Amino acid sequence: MDDEFLDTLLDTATEPRLKVISQDEARALMVLLGQLEENGQPENIRYAASEMRFRIGSRLALPL
Repeated sequence: MDDEFLDTLLDTATEPRLKVISQDEARALMVLLGQLEENGQPENIRYAASEMRFRIGSRLALPL
């Protein structure tokens, strides 16, 4: 998955008119992604999980 597609997907998910996942689901997803970062996964998997956690976390911090 390339960065431009990921940006588009995440930006669309945070628009008020369209919610793909709830805040609770986003937090749960961040926990799961955290497990991928720490469980001896290959470098590319850890990098992708870290990037997704950062992007989701930054969007959770935005006011609605």
